[in-house]
Amino acid sequence: MEALIPKWHRELELFSGIKPLLILEGNITDQYRYPTQGSIQQDEITSLSRYLMAYYSDQGYDQVIFYSNLLGFVSPFDPSMLERYAALTESEIKDGAIPAEFKGNAADTAPNVIRRAMCQQKAATVTVMEMVSHYITTPERMDQQDVNSFNILMQSALSASWVRTTHGKKQNLLILLVNKLNDLPAWFYLNNPVCKILQLEAPDREERKRMMTGTNFASFFSGTVYRRDMPYYREHDDELERIKEKFVGLTEGMTFTELDEMRMLCKKEEVPIRDLCTVVDLYKYGIKVNPWSTLSVKSLKTAKQDFEKRIKGQDTALERTLDVVKRAVTGMNGLNSSSTGKPKGVLFFAGPTGTGKTETAKALAEKLFGDESTCIRFDMSEYGQSHSDQKLMGAPPGYVGYEAGGQLTNAVKKNPFCILLFDEIEKAHASILDKFLQILEDGRMTDGQGNTVYFSETIIIFTSNLGIYVKDAFGNRQPNVTMDMEYSEVQTRVRSAIEDYFKLELGRPEILNRIGENIVVFDYIRKEAADLILKGQVNKIISKLREQKNIEIRIEDFAYQSLEEAATFDLSNGGRGIGNQVESLVINPLSRWLFDHEITENAKIVIEGFETAANPLSVRCRVEGEEEA
Repeated sequence: MEALIPKWHRELELFSGIKPLLILEGNITDQYRYPTQGSIQQDEITSLSRYLMAYYSDQGYDQVIFYSNLLGFVSPFDPSMLERYAALTESEIKDGAIPAEFKGNAADTAPNVIRRAMCQQKAATVTVMEMVSHYITTPERMDQQDVNSFNILMQSALSASWVRTTHGKKQNLLILLVNKLNDLPAWFYLNNPVCKILQLEAPDREERKRMMTGTNFASFFSGTVYRRDMPYYREHDDELERIKEKFVGLTEGMTFTELDEMRMLCKKEEVPIRDLCTVVDLYKYGIKVNPWSTLSVKSLKTAKQDFEKRIKGQDTALERTLDVVKRAVTGMNGLNSSSTGKPKGVLFFAGPTGTGKTETAKALAEKLFGDESTCIRFDMSEYGQSHSDQKLMGAPPGYVGYEAGGQLTNAVKKNPFCILLFDEIEKAHASILDKFLQILEDGRMTDGQGNTVYFSETIIIFTSNLGIYVKDAFGNRQPNVTMDMEYSEVQTRVRSAIEDYFKLELGRPEILNRIGENIVVFDYIRKEAADLILKGQVNKIISKLREQKNIEIRIEDFAYQSLEEAATFDLSNGGRGIGNQVESLVINPLSRWLFDHEITENAKIVIEGFETAANPLSVRCRVEGEEEA
């Protein structure tokens, strides 16, 4: 049983009576399972306030009183305690509470009432201050009355009395519940010898497994479903264990409140035991069918051929990319990790410009989700400032743009099943890289509005030109790879330069560790691939003119050969450079010729030559059946 008791509960047992001031920080709004038999039923899910009330009552404290700056002092679970507390602190009860402001100079302010409760020796008392994060604006904007109030609380803890009870001597306690420790002034808790900080975290794996046992597990299902399904699983307990283990893994990082809400949702929707894990997607995204589960292995078998229709000359890069996708589809992603909430895949596309990195991401989105618009692109050169993380993830409350949320978090909330493409990641500010660490490790983050955003159904792709150029000993930029190198050498040099950047220049090897071996280096566009790219782009122009205008275009062999020589002469800009050449050599001059000859539709045109040395560039064409024009 010891291992199933949360760490913070064990610390509560250890330090109550040693430290009179306890600060509980973190997951304070969650519900908790009471771990021991006492004044409330063991394993019962309850609020933190009721949990603390039960625990200290079981420990022999005479009274447990709760304070908030909205209600004053109350005792919601035992009104008689409030009467004794009022008598001990010389306070007056009005409408079931002892009204008290947090700050002020009067004797009836909350800190002064607490000071009297802490110093008295007649009844062992615990005073719990709830929602302390809301008592002041920020620690940096405290006025003198705020400072005085916290000073009195500190003095109260320093002078806390001991009281004899039937359970032995008990020290009066003051407990503060805060969302974040830095909501309090640092001088209040730093180097404070009577203060202990307890971190309340989401339930760990053992606690979540506990929800999958006995009556806890049965409560996930309607009576009809449980009676119908359980006879089978009693005879196939290995299958049941796999379902439970998967559910425990998928709910990593979730609170007890969220788990309990999923339990109620599962029962309400009458989910069968075999489909227990689908309730996680239903709860997170509002969907019953996960798009990843509908992907067929058969469709992925032709993925490489489909990709090669769009991306030329990148055989190795496409193989490496599809390996990550196949891992995700077969459920083998993250098998070597303790976290099951990580993104479906992480890829780092590196290599020269114009080699198909962005096009591969779009092709992947279309293959997986049927629409390349599910590839959501972020140009990281726009996020190079120190405050850029707020633009991407959302500003905190009180800051400009808080209501709008973050561009990334909004996009993922709108469509959690997508490809996230972060172009030129090396141009992002370091504060954004810190956010990516959490996303890559946990698959979730909390936006500026306090909402949890899940990245566990996304594939994250970073692109970068790192490693193409490096700096010499004098800081000058020089080529690290060139087109005359073999691909194997390009790959080795680029990977080495990327590792040096993250480890030595940036000093962030942990980012590289999260990416792992998923660095995919794209090769230069070689002559053979360039010819295929040119042919594909020219065919696309011919096809669109035929479909949209009923204009048939035929290019003479000699003319095409001259076009090929001109368009692929300089491949330093890759496929994008070829596209620019096609626009200059074909689209613009052909448009001019059609306009000059007043041809808008229904024609057959023969291109007999490309005047690549002319100014402006031009084409020699004729209408089929007529003399050269």
